[in-house]
Amino acid sequence: MDQESKGILKEMLGEGEYQKLVRIENPDLHKFIVRYVELCKPDRVFVNNDSREDFEHITESAIKNGEESKLVVEGHTIHFDSFYDQGRDKEHTNILVPKGLDLGPTISTRDRDEGLMEIHEILKGLMKGKELYICFFCLGPANSEFSIPCVQLTDSSYVAHSEQLLYRPGYDEFVRQGSSAHFFKFVHSQGELDERNVCKNIDKRRIYIDVDSNIVYSTNTQYGGNTIGLKKLAMRLAIRKGSKEGWLTEHMLVLGIHGPGDRVTYFTGAFPSLCGKTSTAMLEGESIIGDDIAYLRRLDGEARAVNVEKGMFGIIMGVNSQDDPYQWNMLHNPGEIIFSNVLVTENGGVHWIERDGDIPSRGYNYSGDWGIGKKDEKGKEIQCSHPNARFTVSLNNFQNLDPKIDDPSGVPVGGIVYGGRDSDTCVPVEESFNWIHGIITKGASLESETTAATLGKEGVRAFNPMSNLDFLSVPVGKYIQDNLDFGADLRKPPLIFSVNYFLKDGKGNFLNEKTDKKVWYKWMELRIHDEVGSIETPTGKIPKYEDLKRLFMEVLNTDYTLEDYNGQFMVRVKENLARIDRIKKIYEKKVSDTPGILFEVLDEQRQRLNKLREKHGDYVLPDKF
Repeated sequence: MDQESKGILKEMLGEGEYQKLVRIENPDLHKFIVRYVELCKPDRVFVNNDSREDFEHITESAIKNGEESKLVVEGHTIHFDSFYDQGRDKEHTNILVPKGLDLGPTISTRDRDEGLMEIHEILKGLMKGKELYICFFCLGPANSEFSIPCVQLTDSSYVAHSEQLLYRPGYDEFVRQGSSAHFFKFVHSQGELDERNVCKNIDKRRIYIDVDSNIVYSTNTQYGGNTIGLKKLAMRLAIRKGSKEGWLTEHMLVLGIHGPGDRVTYFTGAFPSLCGKTSTAMLEGESIIGDDIAYLRRLDGEARAVNVEKGMFGIIMGVNSQDDPYQWNMLHNPGEIIFSNVLVTENGGVHWIERDGDIPSRGYNYSGDWGIGKKDEKGKEIQCSHPNARFTVSLNNFQNLDPKIDDPSGVPVGGIVYGGRDSDTCVPVEESFNWIHGIITKGASLESETTAATLGKEGVRAFNPMSNLDFLSVPVGKYIQDNLDFGADLRKPPLIFSVNYFLKDGKGNFLNEKTDKKVWYKWMELRIHDEVGSIETPTGKIPKYEDLKRLFMEVLNTDYTLEDYNGQFMVRVKENLARIDRIKKIYEKKVSDTPGILFEVLDEQRQRLNKLREKHGDYVLPDKF
């Protein structure tokens, strides 16, 4: 460290915090910290070295300054965001790009020079009167080829506390790597707060991602999706880094499915919002590695994956004792959990939408004092908790945690699953013909129907390749090509599947039970080990009836009828052709760099479907193959 930086840091930090920082011999880190401490002007600076004392300082500060409050169960706390700060701010979340760089119409960008000028103006003096927390984390297991060191600067003890639960400690990794560390940087300030300790200047909420400097900026917001920088914001940095280096950053769960004997086969899975991602990650009887973000690398010719995180920032709406036993048990036992934007009852407990039991008549939530029938300024009734209310917890609190979560070499990926909300087209489970067919027809063609609860208009199909569209920092076509290239040199590429938990009959009734997914994953596990057959259709390989009948009895103790099978696995030719038309049109009109092979594969699928239609019509039962 140069003498000027030393002098500035000593003056700003004090001797104790300064000594923690200089153990890390990285001049770039020191200059970064000097720059933003001088710009933001906090009253105090705290350096977290991952000691028990430092963890406690952050958690106690969150209670002391009112960002969190204790609940009746030991270790449980509640945090509230502003009424107007309850989700990701897509409008003001931008990739900063230099002049002349075009990432395409599907990715939100802003001129880099203009964005940096604006964000630095907003940050000027924004931490006056507050304590700045400097925290170090590691994305992926430490001391691993997957590891990415990160430094977070935040004036929010809630954000610092959340990241302690969600991410692996990184101080020792920074010390170990020293000046060779290539790290991600995050600067966050919640800005001025009102009497409820929530953000006052939402109009100045900005989330900017500078992929050239690997810095994420976030201001005037507290909601975790905008402020917990290592989550979806870091995905943009990692996608760009992986694209350059030949590995993948995916919006995927990592799950261990238990097969015959003691065998565990690992799957990754991508699902848009409200499509069953968390319930899949938490399948009863299986083991979880992660529920949200995965890095995939080729190690010795094999695809391997890690959970980027070590915790869960989970949507709590709908969690109940019957459908979500692992989450329910965790949420009702002592342990460190941060609830956000749920209802706090009069006895210090919590309630949320679709929780077991009656809704309390009154309590306190993100809108203030609450009672049944309370309305917002537009006359809309305010529910007991926000639909996007969350819980933040370490995965160590779950009884189904897989022992390989911190394996530095990750876990071998046997299968990759893509699933969306689809009422009329895709069968419940289907295997692709090969890697290229799977990436294009299952991943790059992924779409999901919106729900009235989220967008106010039901049944609109939203295009979302690999469920990663919102987080891309490279053009869509380049991202598709990166996925195609990833499987090219693998000794045995993972099998690629699609699942659909939302297929309906002509009367609008679901053709699947919620628990049926347990059977689909057992079938996929057997397919990976070539222990069960399949039927080849124009769109992929589907299960045989006799195999599913046996699995339904073994897994769910349920009789599975031929009528159920035919209804679920009938090939819907007309709908599949319409889907190809929709996807092809998007890639022709909105993605300028689409790989040519995508159109070839879609056209081949169209030809197979048209041949089937000529022979058997628009709706074809499995026994015709």
